[in-house]
Amino acid sequence: MAAATPNRTLPGDALAALAALADEPADSRFKSLPPDAEAAGLTVGQLAAERRSLFTGGFTTPVLALSAESVEHNLALLESYSERHGLAFAPHGKTSMAPQLFARQLQYGAWGITAAVPHQVRVYRAYGVQRIFLANEVVDPVALRWIARELDADPDFRLICYVDSVRGVELMDEALRGRADGRALDVVVELGAGDGARTGARTDADCAAVADAVARTATLRLVGVAGYEGEVPRADPERVRAWLERLAALAADFDKTGRFSGTGLDEIVVSAGGSAWFDTVADVFAQLPPLSLPVLKLLRSGAYVSHDDGHYSRLTPFNRIAQEGALQPAFRLWAQVVSRPSSEQAFLNAGKRDAAYDLDLPQAQVVRDARTGGIRPADAVEVTKLSDQHAWLHTGPEADLEVGDWVGLGLSHPCTSFDKWQLIPLVKADGTVVDFVRTFF
Repeated sequence: MAAATPNRTLPGDALAALAALADEPADSRFKSLPPDAEAAGLTVGQLAAERRSLFTGGFTTPVLALSAESVEHNLALLESYSERHGLAFAPHGKTSMAPQLFARQLQYGAWGITAAVPHQVRVYRAYGVQRIFLANEVVDPVALRWIARELDADPDFRLICYVDSVRGVELMDEALRGRADGRALDVVVELGAGDGARTGARTDADCAAVADAVARTATLRLVGVAGYEGEVPRADPERVRAWLERLAALAADFDKTGRFSGTGLDEIVVSAGGSAWFDTVADVFAQLPPLSLPVLKLLRSGAYVSHDDGHYSRLTPFNRIAQEGALQPAFRLWAQVVSRPSSEQAFLNAGKRDAAYDLDLPQAQVVRDARTGGIRPADAVEVTKLSDQHAWLHTGPEADLEVGDWVGLGLSHPCTSFDKWQLIPLVKADGTVVDFVRTFF
């Protein structure tokens, strides 16, 4: 995925690794690529340079397309939103696992990229990401020792991860001991979102005990507090705000009691923010009292980069703060009508292997007429079920649909959409394929 201008946030070897993605063969490992591209021995970059049409350039259905214009719009919108609200931004990379998109996010002002598991960190490092927020506990000694080696080998690399138990701190310390002059691993205490929620220390006393356990080690350094408001039970604006205020108060208490002093910190990290409540995060973080050091207010929303036509289109805070802008859904899955057994039923050649369905079924949005190439709304066409390789459509009397037509489907849940495709055409509004986005799940 080409950058508009040279990306100054990645080292030279990382830029080379990104450029090398274009050298992969455009072959049958990747769904929907034109067969003639493989026959001609084209690379992914060479195929992109041909600027073929998604519809007439030899791509086979089903094919997932990512809108070039919508991706750029979404990148710019979250950059401006973060700047306007005084937030640093580390978008969650698990959404796309696409190094080309990471590079664009960094170019659009991201502080770093968030990860969920050590494997994702390895992918990020292979493509030169220098700041990683690992929003999870890590107690695997192999993973911890690998992280330590990365830190020791690169003084410009910074990684921050969660801790939420004294036992976890003990395991981390055991794994990291014995390094000569090794850097301490930066950690934040994770505040749990409530009883019955996911990870995180549940009470202020639990959080303090974890922080004090960190202070007793030489291998870890406490740099702040964090959590995920999306796990607040029965989440609504009041409950989410109350939890975020607890998180802010915990940071202030740790600072008041000296838990950040004497560790060489330049800033205190306070982090939260998924894709559903970042407006509330911005409001509460804006009210943080002055602390003894500058505060890195770190937002981690990730789904924004592609947005969607279902789950996140309903949850996005921009529905509540329309004056701040609007995200655009960037995915469209194109599938072909392969069977029309009755006036009320049709079948597409895309199913669970191709479309996200864990949160909502795909939505039939448009039809591309196989006879004329014209595109029209998918009136009276509804996806009712998915098989492995088929979408079941119910069609009303006014549906204009026949075998051979292409149907453009809107998808719900971008993480699962990216997960199903290793190589995704980046497509302009006129259907021209201008690049390909490689994913690593």
